[in-house]
Parts: sequence; structure tokens; C-alpha cells
Amino acid sequence: MTRKIELLAPAGTFENLKYAFAYGADAVYAGLPRYSLRARNNDFKNEERLKIGIEYAHEHSKKFFLALNTMPHGAKLKTFMDDLSPVIALKPDALIMADPGLIMLARERWPDMPIHLSVQANTVNSATVKFWQKIGLTRIILSRELSMNEIHEIRQECPDIELEVFVHGALCIAYSGRCLLSGYFNHRDANQGTCTNACRWNYGLTSAKETPEGEFVTQATDLSKIYTEGSNHPQSIPFPQVNPNNADDPLKFIQNALESSAFDDPIDGGSSMDGNYNPHREATETYLIQENNQRKGEWMEISEDENGTYIMNSRDLRAIQHVHKLIEIGVDSLKIEGRTKSHYYVARTAQIYKQAMLDALAGKPFNPELYGKLDGLANRGYTDGFLQRHAPHAYQNYLTGNSIHFRQQFVAQVSAYDPVTGLSRLEVKNKFSVGDKLEVITPIQADSHNNLQGNRDIILQSLQTEKGVFETVAKGSGHVFYADIGVTNPMTMLARYIAE
Repeated sequence: MTRKIELLAPAGTFENLKYAFAYGADAVYAGLPRYSLRARNNDFKNEERLKIGIEYAHEHSKKFFLALNTMPHGAKLKTFMDDLSPVIALKPDALIMADPGLIMLARERWPDMPIHLSVQANTVNSATVKFWQKIGLTRIILSRELSMNEIHEIRQECPDIELEVFVHGALCIAYSGRCLLSGYFNHRDANQGTCTNACRWNYGLTSAKETPEGEFVTQATDLSKIYTEGSNHPQSIPFPQVNPNNADDPLKFIQNALESSAFDDPIDGGSSMDGNYNPHREATETYLIQENNQRKGEWMEISEDENGTYIMNSRDLRAIQHVHKLIEIGVDSLKIEGRTKSHYYVARTAQIYKQAMLDALAGKPFNPELYGKLDGLANRGYTDGFLQRHAPHAYQNYLTGNSIHFRQQFVAQVSAYDPVTGLSRLEVKNKFSVGDKLEVITPIQADSHNNLQGNRDIILQSLQTEKGVFETVAKGSGHVFYADIGVTNPMTMLARYIAE
């Protein structure tokens, strides 16, 4: 294959932008907080910051795409054109947009500025692609809800427009991000860039009763208890004690918990305690849920009907095994999600997906080791999403809402290298020790066979302080040590192997 295909990485900060390019990305995307879907943890807050990022990209023969993909209300519409004019003058390589009205305004004012249709627009068929192509858009970011066959069909029907597909990162339980959970619970609108990730909170559950004023309040005084009405006093019923880590099937675990006696209705004055209950209730139940870790004492109402209660937390997308097929189909850009992630995440995903792309373009088979390397990144469990059809449990992570480190942990950043002593200055991020097996991760350098050179495994032999005192443990973030780990540069990173 000789086709050129783009690797597109997230750039929530200027540091992430530099690491993305150093580790193999051909382009990055970033956005103004007011008009993009990442209002928080966004380093590109003004024209000055954007100017630095765009100029750096162009100096390195890379591209910078500007995300303006909110669905704005009227207040933002009034300021949009005035705010955008000086940004257009900085010459980003394209705008990423979703709102038809804003696209119309931008096309009228700046007809030569390329516009890419955001995934927020939910493009799922070739007719929609053709519609936007007639409007003048140059690239369509396809919906995450498409299968490989559907992507192939769109390419066949629309051969002369660029197509972009997400291959890695967080997935949303809503249709490509159109979610109201955060807005409902916290009055922070996900479609305005302020999502609180309410779908990923760690929830507790208790039964509720309705007051004469029509307000639902908890009957429980302890999250480990659920109460039902008795004759004069509430009766205490233990919450189902099931260890999800030992459950063979997460769906079965949820089903068993919901069908346990603690959730069943008493019949004719009886209670779940004496076995006189209805296991197949039809009336709607009202419960209250609480986000345990951060919102203790704040209860939010949910209802359960005969079909159950649904609180969803999607696994993360990992589609590296499909890179070969996506390139064969004719996709123009492979996209990594994660504008709020660390520079380590950006560098590692860019490096690993770049190798998969180089292998595919060179006609090499997929290397399964690349699949495993992504386990070293923090994740919520992986899925390849809708690219292939799976049983429902393959989409959902019912057991953990937070990211978990599996094979590796980012432990140090190289800030300087002394060629005379051979020592690298290490800024510690997480604890590591002499004797640990580490991976030395270095920026992209491809040999004549398109293999990325530089990464290597070592056993750490020694550590010393700035004063030359030898230590055995680097205790954690904020410390600085020196070590001989071979030739490095200021973008080299260290990851500790946690388990083989």
C-alpha cells in the first residue's frame, strides 16, 4: 500500500501537543473552551495559546485542527463570529464543527476554510455524508456506532471525501456524546463541554418513600441497609452482598442483585424477611442513588420498572486490531480520544497506533504485542465497540468506574541527559525502586523497515540524588533522581512493569 493515512491525536495542552508529534501523530485537535466539548483541562484558552500551538505544528510539518463542536444556545451564537475571526487569522488547518447553523455562518464568512463534521453530528449513512459534502465540508468524522461493514459501505458510496474514524479512547453511553445525565444531575451540560462523567460515578442505592409534599426521601440511615415499610417501624434488610470481582458474568451479577430479596415488594403486609414477597413486580419502584465518594448525603432519584434499573459505564474503545482493515477500507484518518488525558497517555497511544499503521502500510500482519501494550495505559476495560457485534456485556464495565492500571505505570519523566556521566535526570511521577523492570519509552524513530526504534526494557541498577547519595527507592511525585538508563532525550519516559 502507498496511501497516506493520518494519525490524529488529542491535544488538551501544549505539552500534550508536543508529545503527540514526537511520538508519531500527524495532526492534533484542540479547541477553544467556550465552543468545544472540552471546557475543562483545556490549555488553549485564548488566541495567544492557540497561536503557539498552531505555529509549532506548522514548524514541524504537522496539522492543527480546531474543535468548535458544541451545540450552542443563543448567548454563544451572539459572540461566535467575533470570537472566531481572530482565530481564523491564525490559520488552523481545519475547523471541527457539529451545529448546522454555525457551519452555515462559518462557510459564508470563510468559504476557503476546511470544515470537518464532528462526531457529535452522528453521521451513520452515506446519504448524510453526501449532504454535508454538497454543503462544502471536506471531511466527515463518522459516528462511533458504526460497524466495519457500514464504514466500508459509506466509503464505497462516497469515494471522494475524507473519512475519519475513532480507534481509541473513552466511549459514551449516549449516541456519540448527546447525553443529558450531567446536565440533569449537576446542571453542567455535556453538549456545552462541561460533562461531569456522571455515568461513571460509584453509586450507592437505597429505597425511598414519598412525603406528603410529594418529595422522595431515603428510608435508610446506612448505605449497607435497605428499608421497607413494616407495621409501625421500618424493617432493616441487608443490601445484597455479592462480590462483583468473583462474578463470572457481570450481567448475571447485576441481575442477581436486582432480583434478590432486598429489592422485592412485600405482599399483604408481609416482608422480604419472611419470604412473602412478589418476585415479579410490575409497578414502578422509586429508589434513591448517591455518588458515594464525592457527594455523600446528596441523593438523586431513580425509578425501576419491571425491566430493571440501568446505570451504565462504558468500557474504553481499543480498535488497534482493526487498523489494517480500516486502512484497507480507505479511511483517511484514525483518531485517538483523550483531550483531558496526560502527555504519557497521548505519547503511548500515538506511538503504538503509529506502529500498527506502519505495519499495515508495509503489508505486514497485525502484531498482537501492540494489543497488549495498550493494557499498560490506564483504562476502564477495553472493547472494540460497534466495529464488531458482541454480546451486551462486552460493551459495559459494570465493575469499576475509574481507570485501572494493568501492566505498567508511568513512573518518571526524563528532563535532562548528561553525555559525560551517562546519567539521566528523572522527575519522579510514581514510586519505583532499584531492581524494578522498566520500559524506557522514547520518541519515534523509524528504521528502513518501518519498525519504531528506541523503546527498551531495563532492570534499574542504581538511583542517586542530586548530591550523589545512592538510594534504593524513588518515593513518589516531586522527587528528582539520577540514573544510568542509556541515552535519552527530554521527551523520554519510564514505565514500571507491574505484572508479567
